[in-house]
Amino acid sequence: MGIIALKNVSKRYGQQAVVDSFDLEMADGEFIVLVGPSGCGKSTTLRMIAGLEEVSDGQIFIAGKEVTDLAPGERNIAMVFQNYALYPHKSVFENLAFGLRMRKTSAVEIQKKVQWAAEMLNIENLLERKPRQLSGGQMQRVSLGRALVRSPEAFLLDEPLSNLDAKLRVRMREELAQLHKRVGTNMVYVTHDQVEAMTLGDRIVIMQQGKIQQIGRPLEVYDKPANIFVAGFIGAPEMNQIPGELIYSEGALKFVAHGVNLELEKKKAPQALDRTKVILGIRPEHVSLTENGSAPVLASVLLVEQMGANTLTIYKLADSAKEIKLRVLSVRQTNIDEQAVDQLYFDTRHIHIFDAETGVNLA
Repeated sequence: MGIIALKNVSKRYGQQAVVDSFDLEMADGEFIVLVGPSGCGKSTTLRMIAGLEEVSDGQIFIAGKEVTDLAPGERNIAMVFQNYALYPHKSVFENLAFGLRMRKTSAVEIQKKVQWAAEMLNIENLLERKPRQLSGGQMQRVSLGRALVRSPEAFLLDEPLSNLDAKLRVRMREELAQLHKRVGTNMVYVTHDQVEAMTLGDRIVIMQQGKIQQIGRPLEVYDKPANIFVAGFIGAPEMNQIPGELIYSEGALKFVAHGVNLELEKKKAPQALDRTKVILGIRPEHVSLTENGSAPVLASVLLVEQMGANTLTIYKLADSAKEIKLRVLSVRQTNIDEQAVDQLYFDTRHIHIFDAETGVNLA
């Protein structure tokens, strides 16, 4: 069994299930990210691991020991909150040392552990300051340090970077990843930011409405989404989605929609029947203006977004009965005619076919 294991864990408020049959087992030293939209149950799951929420059904194990009914203080985990939760009247040193003092740790050991955590987080020169004298990034480091000195079985982090500005979030994200590599302790990280999930997690758990939609390594989830929700949630800019139907004609499998007629490999939807209503998914970087052997798709330019190294062009399908936007991500282009009707080519190796009713990836 892994360091942290959740077996069929559920949380209900009355008849409403906010987490439903959650199963996960973490390997030793693994960094797991729970990601999903607001209200999907990710923070509730984290709080159940911490013991801050009661479990309605199921079991939770930490280091092989069942902790489902144990108090938070008996679980040997450390939680890092979004709002830092520092004592404003105490110095950084005292904030770091507080938990150790409560556990009757000796003064020598406190000094040793605080100094080690401060060096690990590069805050040695801040130990005498009060929280009001710190920046947001420094306060977050102190919050991490307070968890670090306890040498817990696992760190639980609930959107710890969401209060920081964009540039500082990127830097703190890098520091957090480096900290995990140095310390090697398990981390469970909650975020609604899929970029954070992709860059931090050894594995990511995508949740919606209390249920796990997919668990996998970041690129595995990106390249092989289990359903239409995962496909749309993971990736920025988001995956293009075109409703249509599959047709078997003369031994070939074709996707047909307004303005789109593509022949596909049968392995893209091996179980589909003729005239199955589906949604074609393809990521913006797999749509181009370069002929590649597939049938062209006519589309008119709606908007051009210059992103520096890349250009994002938003198109409308020329023959579509309703407005369907296609996003094309390419290397930097400055000569796009915003009145143009272009021929777009789909890389059919990277097409996904989802059942229009269930949303399941038919591959």
